[in-house]
Amino acid sequence: MSPTLVLSLIAGYFTVLIIIAVLTSRRATSESFFVANRNAPWYMVAFAMIGTSLSGVTFISVPGSVSGKGWSYLAVVLGYVAGYVVIGTILLPLYYRLRLMSIYAYLEQRFGFWSYKTGALFFLISRALGSGLRLYLVAGVLQVAVFEQLGVPFFVTVMVSVGLIYLYTFRGGLKTILWTDTFQTLAMLTCVGLSIYFISAELNLSFKQLITSVRGSDMSQVYFSEFKDDKFFWKQFASGMFITIVMTGLDQDLMQKNLSCRNLREAQKNMFWFTIVIVGVNMLFLTLGVLLYQYAAARGIALSKIPELLKANGALDTDRVFPYLATHEFTKFAGVGASMGIIFILGIIAVTYASADSALTALTTSFCVDFLNIQQYDEARQTRLRQLTHLGWSLALLVIILIFQAVNEQSLIDAIFKTAGYTYGPLLALYAFGIFTSRSPREVLVLPVCVIGPLLTLLVVSHSVEWLGGYKFGFEILLLNGAITFLGLLLISRGPTTVAVAARTQTAAAV
Repeated sequence: MSPTLVLSLIAGYFTVLIIIAVLTSRRATSESFFVANRNAPWYMVAFAMIGTSLSGVTFISVPGSVSGKGWSYLAVVLGYVAGYVVIGTILLPLYYRLRLMSIYAYLEQRFGFWSYKTGALFFLISRALGSGLRLYLVAGVLQVAVFEQLGVPFFVTVMVSVGLIYLYTFRGGLKTILWTDTFQTLAMLTCVGLSIYFISAELNLSFKQLITSVRGSDMSQVYFSEFKDDKFFWKQFASGMFITIVMTGLDQDLMQKNLSCRNLREAQKNMFWFTIVIVGVNMLFLTLGVLLYQYAAARGIALSKIPELLKANGALDTDRVFPYLATHEFTKFAGVGASMGIIFILGIIAVTYASADSALTALTTSFCVDFLNIQQYDEARQTRLRQLTHLGWSLALLVIILIFQAVNEQSLIDAIFKTAGYTYGPLLALYAFGIFTSRSPREVLVLPVCVIGPLLTLLVVSHSVEWLGGYKFGFEILLLNGAITFLGLLLISRGPTTVAVAARTQTAAAV
C-alpha cells in the first residue's frame, strides 16, 4: 500500500474525530468529562462500549489465534455473559445507589482510606498496562504499513498515536468519547463485515458454504476436554466470567460509561443488549480467523516461512497474520484491490482508538477523583488539574508502549489477559470481601497483602507444571490471584465494626 494513501486515510479519519470533539466539548465541565452529565442515552452507551471492550487486540489477535487454539476463545466469550449478569444485577445497583463518580469510592465507604487508595492504585496500574499493550499493537501496524517505509522511527509513530488521542479527548472527556466511540464502533464493525464478505467472495463461498466451511474446519473446535490443557472449556468459561467482572465491572473505564446513563434501569438495559451484541461480534472475529488461514492454504501461502511473520525464536507470530495478509495479499483481490488494505487500516485504527481514548479518560478520572480529590476545587482549577493529569497519563502510555516493544514475545491477547490476571486480582478480592463478608481488614495491611497476592500467584504459576502434575495456567491466573489475596484479607481481618455493619447493610440494600 502507498504510504501517502494510508497517511491521507489516517488524516481524514482523525479530522472527523476532531470535528466531533469540537462539537461535543463546547461548554464542557468536569462533570461532562467524568460522567457526561449523567444524561447519556442507554443505546448510545451500549454501542460505544462495543469498540471500547474489543480493542485492536481482538481485531488482530483473536483471528490470528485460531490456528493454534481453534475457537477455544469462544468459551471465554460465553463466560463474559455470566460475568455481565453479575455486573448488571449486583454491581450496577450498588454503584447507582451510592451515586459514585469513581467506583473505587465504594471501598472507602466499606473499609476505609487505605483500601480505597489500594483499589484505585491497582486500577491505574491495570488499565495503564492494558491500554499500553493495545496501543503498542496499532502503533506497530502503522509502523509497518506507513512509517517504516518513510524512515520514521517507531518512537515517533507512538508519539503520533498517543498525541492524536490526547488532542480529541482532553477537553470533552466522556461526553466526547461517547460520540467518537459510536463512530469508531460503526467503522470497526463495517470493516470486519466487509473483510469476511470479500474473503468469502475470493474463495467463491456462498453464505451457506461459508458457514459449512468454517463449521467443518479443525480450527473451529470450541470444546476442549483435557483438564490440564490451557484451552480446557470450563476453565476458559470461568476465566471469561471473572475477567468480565474485573475488567468491566470493577474497571473505571467501562463503568464510567455505564454511570453516564440516566438511571439504573437504563444502565441495565444497556448491559443486556451489549451482552448479546458482544457475543455475536466475537464470533465474527473467530470466523474471520478461520477464513484467513483457509485463504492462505488455498493460495499456497506458507505463513510459517515468511520472515516478516516470525518471532525471534522462529515461531509464527499469529498477531501478524491478519495485518500481513490484508496489506500484502488481499490487495490483489479482483475488483477490490487496495480497498482491502484500506478496510483493514480503518478497522484497526477504529477499534484500537475506541479502546485507548476511553482508557485515557478513565485514568484521568480515577487519578483526579481518587487521588487529587478534585471536587474540592472551583471549576477553573479542576479544568487545569484535569488537563495536566490527562497529559501526564498520555506520556505514561508512551513509556509503557516503548518498554513493551523491547520485551514482547507472546500473543497480545495472552499478554493482556495474563497481565490482567496479576493486576486485577486484588480488585476482585477487595470487592468480593466487601460484598460477601461483614468483616473488615486492618487498613494498614491492605496494600501489603494486595502486593503479596500477585507475587505468590506468579510463584505458583511459574512452577505449576512440576508442582501440580503438569497443570498449565491460562487466563484463570485471575482466579488464583483473587483467591490468594482474598485469603490474605481474611487473615488480617477482624469481626464487623459498627461502621462495617452500616456499610454492609447499605451494600445489601443497593444490591
